[in-house]
Amino acid sequence: MLTTRFVTGAPNWVDLGTSDIDGATSFYNGLFGWDFRSAGPEAGGYGFFQLAGKTAAGGMQTSPEQGPPSWNVFFQTPDADATAKAVEQTGGRVLMAPDDVMEEGRLAVFSDKAGVSFGVWQPGQLRGIDVAGDPGSLCWVELYTPDIAAAAAFYNSVLGLETSAVPFPGGTYTCVNPAEGGEDSMFGGVVPLADDPIERETGAYWLPYFEVTDADALVAKAEELGGTVRMPATSVEGVGRIAKLADPYGARFAVIKSEPQS
Repeated sequence: MLTTRFVTGAPNWVDLGTSDIDGATSFYNGLFGWDFRSAGPEAGGYGFFQLAGKTAAGGMQTSPEQGPPSWNVFFQTPDADATAKAVEQTGGRVLMAPDDVMEEGRLAVFSDKAGVSFGVWQPGQLRGIDVAGDPGSLCWVELYTPDIAAAAAFYNSVLGLETSAVPFPGGTYTCVNPAEGGEDSMFGGVVPLADDPIERETGAYWLPYFEVTDADALVAKAEELGGTVRMPATSVEGVGRIAKLADPYGARFAVIKSEPQS
């Protein structure tokens, strides 16, 4: 699972673009106990979702021209400009060129060969999220894509990510880890769209998972707060109990009550 021992290629930031930041703050406060703190007037409305004083995610209000509400995953890079060149050379697109965010770090947003958007964060004063793997925080990310082999090759070239097949009920699951950390630092998976009827209808994208203490109770709470259940809480042997949700504004995410790892 994901930790805050960030290495090159691992997710080090996640943020929400939403049509209603006040409404989203209310929803995620009720769901995860997050509070929203503004990054200041110079940040253009951007702020931090905090869990017991630790930053669990970022967020801001976005316009329809910026796309529908969504969660966005960022990966650590030591050089955002070099990563941008690698993206272009590997058949992806630069959606937002590398740019400094004050003294905090350097940010860029890309899309892969299948059109999936993702970002990179080159740490400056801000290394990344403060908490990961604990209840109410990011613990896993999953890429839904039409072509696993093509996606694996792209992210290997761009971020140095490695993939491995692990046994899974009914077949195998493609796990992802940064080259620097090896398989012990797995932080996500790659799933073929053709194998998932829920995601097949919505298209390729990165899906963040947040750890919870009780997936069933969390699903009920999400519905009570106006969210949508895309997949009810389901037990996966050796993994945990997972559910896929959307907040009241349509941003998709998943939750998991992980099984203890031996």
